[in-house]
Parts: sequence; C-alpha cells; structure tokens
Amino acid sequence: MLSQDDFKERVAPLMKKEGALYAKKVNVMARKAVAGEAIQTVTESGLETVNTAEEGDYIVTNKTEARESYILKPSTFHQKYTLAKTGEAGLDEYISKGKIIALELTADILAQLGLSDTFYFEAPWKQPMKACLGDFLASPTDYSEVYRIARKEFFETYSQ
Repeated sequence: MLSQDDFKERVAPLMKKEGALYAKKVNVMARKAVAGEAIQTVTESGLETVNTAEEGDYIVTNKTEARESYILKPSTFHQKYTLAKTGEAGLDEYISKGKIIALELTADILAQLGLSDTFYFEAPWKQPMKACLGDFLASPTDYSEVYRIARKEFFETYSQ
C-alpha cells in the first residue's frame, strides 16, 4: 500500500495536468465528534475507510443516497464550511465554501499511474483507503492531501 506522501507524489503531477476544479453543490450535516468515536465511511460501493475522532473534531455527513460520514479536524472544517442552519441535538447544516481538484480514475489514468482497477493507498488520516476504476481522486487546491471520492457520490455531491 502506498503511503499518503508517496501517493501524493505519484498523482499530483497528473492531477495538476488533467484534473479539474469542482465545488460541492449540496450542503452537509455536521456535528462535534466525541473523542474516540470511530466512523466508517461507507458508500454505495462499500466500505471506503475508517477513522477515529479526536477531541474537537467534526463528523460530516454528505446529503447523498449513501449518507456517507467522515471526520474533519476543526481547522479544516472551519476552512471548508460555514453554518447555514442550526439543527437539533447539535446536528447543523453547513454550506461548503471550498473547491477541490478531482481526477477521474479512467483505465488510461490508472495505466499512467501504474495502478490496478482496484487499489488501496494510505488516506491522510493514516488508514487504508480503497479506490476503483471510475472513482475520483480529490485534493484541496494546494495538493496537500489526496483522497478518494466514490463515483456515484461524486456526481451526487460535486459540479464544475
């Protein structure tokens, strides 16, 4: 399995050359995490990754059919989201204010990267992350990290 740093080094040049700029087109739901809380990110295609929250982290849930959840550090969360509406029991609605660079994992892209149709790499939170042909690799515009967005959830969530 490629480390996050090795994976970034491999994919960033191709993302810079062939990736496109996208913005989240739907709001998210989010709440403060409980320290030690484990979150499994599950998409329509199955388990994507797991992560454990630390004090101050946020649990973000996308408004997709799969309603996949993931953990963000407070600084990242506040950089990416702004409050839209206060909800019940600490679950609030947020508007995305960030953009990403995304690259579709076509057969040609996988071949250029020397990767198989299904592969694993180390996510930014140091856990294995699964990616498959047709999924998207995503990165903040500064290319500080690379992660996977499952194909179905990508189209439910992002637009150019």
